Amino acid sequence: MNDAMVSEFIDIFVHLDKHLATIVQLWGPWIYALLFLVIFVETGLIVMPFLPGDSLLFVAGAIAAVGGMSLDTLIVTLTFAAILGDTVNYTIGGAVGPRAFRWESSKFFSKEGFDKTYLFFERYGPITIVVGRFLPLIRTFAPFVAGVVSMRYRRFLIYNVVGAVLWVAGLTTLGYLLGNLGWVKENFSFVALAMIIIPSLAALWLMFRKRSR
Repeated sequence: MNDAMVSEFIDIFVHLDKHLATIVQLWGPWIYALLFLVIFVETGLIVMPFLPGDSLLFVAGAIAAVGGMSLDTLIVTLTFAAILGDTVNYTIGGAVGPRAFRWESSKFFSKEGFDKTYLFFERYGPITIVVGRFLPLIRTFAPFVAGVVSMRYRRFLIYNVVGAVLWVAGLTTLGYLLGNLGWVKENFSFVALAMIIIPSLAALWLMFRKRSR
């Protein structure tokens, strides 16, 4: 495989939300495996927070609405990927432990992202696992931080499952219902941005409400 092919594969993997309609036609049922891999890596490895998450789920739901994929299969497959990804991330955090606080930023680790998530976790507690699903940077680091601070696994698993179901089912269903509307297709870049901002604001509002109580 030459450098051009490698670069093309990486571009497709990183921007899968933009190429998904074409790849569905080429890959057939194997598309579920590819989507599983992307969601698993995005949630399971702290070095991959830049992979598409929210927009990928929305686009996948929109394609399911026109018969390209099964919505039920999508929700089950990607929910499992999100749960497994967070579990792996939590396990890595538990293995690393307090040493993570001494790590410096590099191309494989964002110290700023870790610190922000840790402060978020300290302030709001385990609910960060659920709400963090809708906050791109927090989503990647929350399970890792939970492992670092030795959160009890059974408790973590409950929040992990609830967050994964809400995130995957919510965004794929939203894409299924709205993704093929004309104004959505014409303004998808704004819609993609709104999918990040609106859930983030809603999540933060719930957190602050809980905090004030």
